[in-house]
Amino acid sequence: MSRYHDAKARTRQTVESTDSLQGRFFDLFIQATILVTLVAYSLETLPGINDAQRATLIAIELISIVIFTVEYLLRIWVAQRRWAYIFSFYGLVDFLAIAPFYLAMGVDLRSLRAVRLLRLLSIFKLMRFSKAIKRIGTAFSLARAELVLYLSFSCVVIFLAGVGIYQFENAAQPDKFSSIPMSLWWAVVTLTTVGYGDMLPITAGGRLFTVLVLLVGLGLVAVPAGIISSALSAARKLEEDDH
Repeated sequence: MSRYHDAKARTRQTVESTDSLQGRFFDLFIQATILVTLVAYSLETLPGINDAQRATLIAIELISIVIFTVEYLLRIWVAQRRWAYIFSFYGLVDFLAIAPFYLAMGVDLRSLRAVRLLRLLSIFKLMRFSKAIKRIGTAFSLARAELVLYLSFSCVVIFLAGVGIYQFENAAQPDKFSSIPMSLWWAVVTLTTVGYGDMLPITAGGRLFTVLVLLVGLGLVAVPAGIISSALSAARKLEEDDH
């Protein structure tokens, strides 16, 4: 039993930590496999590839699936709380990165294109290995209340903008501003300062109202940047304090 526990401890050190040379190599190996998988997935869509090239891409997919499957099983084996890992964000990503392959075995893949798109979830596996992405996750967690408040306020402003432009433009352009729900599209595009130009006000009141909405939109777009920037600074300070 001692050998079993020693092997499990060494494997946990390799899989879950980068303190050792083996752990750093394991992380880099998985990251490289993810990148190769994504490149192969992209190359599959090229119209001019021949049968030999397609066979090579299929072989790459098979090898990557084997690697990801072994990684997933190892993480389950070494997890101190296995069910907690299985149903965690990373556990679900690890599972969904390999599930489409096994689900599609013996089935016409053309009918499972939507399922095969789940293979792209392997890109989220990279989040496990990036300190910057982890810091972003911490920042969003710290600023959760402020972001919820911002989103709630934004929804109110969008609704009021949609109602306002409907009142100004409905009579002049009943085909474009036919209802408040249709006008909400204009509100979103205008407040985000995208301005596709598919719905333009032609009345004097509508244009003046649009100027006001644009000014509000400039501030509305800038607010989350300040919130996230402040939260990122706080997240970095937390990391420094931990070390």
